[in-house]
Amino acid sequence: MNNITHTLEKWKDDFYALSEYIGSHPELGHEEYKASAALADLLQRHGFDVTTGIGGIPTSFEAVYHGRSPGPHIAFMAEYDALPGLGHACGHNLIGTMAVAAAVAASKTIDEKSGSLYVYGTPAEETKGAKVPFSENGVLDHLDAAMMIHPYSHYEKSGTSLAMDAVQFSFKGKSSHAAASPEEGINALDAVIQTFNSINALRQHVPADVRIHGIITKGGEAANIVPDYAEARFYVRAARRHDLDEITEKVKNCARGASLAAGTTLDISNYEFSYDDMTTNEALSSLFTSHLVEAGVDASAVQEQKDGGGSLDMGNVSHVVPSIHPFIQITDEGFACHTPGFEQAARSRRGFDSMLTGAQAMAMTALDLINQPDLLGKVKAEFKKQHG
Repeated sequence: MNNITHTLEKWKDDFYALSEYIGSHPELGHEEYKASAALADLLQRHGFDVTTGIGGIPTSFEAVYHGRSPGPHIAFMAEYDALPGLGHACGHNLIGTMAVAAAVAASKTIDEKSGSLYVYGTPAEETKGAKVPFSENGVLDHLDAAMMIHPYSHYEKSGTSLAMDAVQFSFKGKSSHAAASPEEGINALDAVIQTFNSINALRQHVPADVRIHGIITKGGEAANIVPDYAEARFYVRAARRHDLDEITEKVKNCARGASLAAGTTLDISNYEFSYDDMTTNEALSSLFTSHLVEAGVDASAVQEQKDGGGSLDMGNVSHVVPSIHPFIQITDEGFACHTPGFEQAARSRRGFDSMLTGAQAMAMTALDLINQPDLLGKVKAEFKKQHG
């Protein structure tokens, strides 16, 4: 622990400058050129080998630091995209810096040990999260464990999240004058409205964990023109991916029936990546929590997750490698994520100090997995039991 805390203290000014630079230069998903370059540069200065553009995503990167000999591969996941109009009101400036700080701190102790430390720069968590193609295309298959920490209004253990599909329905009809010749038109907006009505009826027959919410993105140009094109977008969520697949198909059938009734054609597409449910590895989570307490956090302050109402691309990672996604407290004011108050907290000294605490706990967790094969064995055995 002393080596970890010494490294974090020695380089804390650099970590603070990095976090503040990202926080003061917010960039939207897949536009995070400044943030990704700054994160990669600091890692390179500490001896990490950095490859950019992973999977053809320009603002992504992979950084690796190898120990003396082959051993476990432990990863820290970095996020750094901002929100439209709110900057880093989800604290991704802290998430990215925390991953880098943890990796740098742990790297100073493994030169004479086996194993490798990885940092993955994963753009666009708020929209088309890069962790999805990373998970699907084998980028992460070599890992033995993956971690990231999210800023929050309190400390919370890694828990669950909802699997999510983002579905777009595009209906094409035929325009006509709505008063002079309505019989010649095929109303695409009617199909959208009927889709909503059918989905509302479907809500009576889905499990309690299912969430379906949508908007009309295109509904016509003028009231006296029968709309020849209309479009709606939905998020469909459920606690487990296998349940969500069934529900999403039912939602699509609502649109298919509406299209048939209205006489339109229908195109179905996904406007964002599909997120899988977060499956926390409890052995890994317990190990991390013990180090969070060791770093100075009161054990009674670390809460169990109350609900998993959101969706995370870290969920996809958790289906291919043992993973955790805990939360650290960066404010005493109770600010919620995606608010101006949380953006201020993410750039406060309190937020930065909490970030260092999280980095310390992650670094210690990584070293335990590298140095104690029995701990890593428990983590991997649980993962095999969860996923077969």
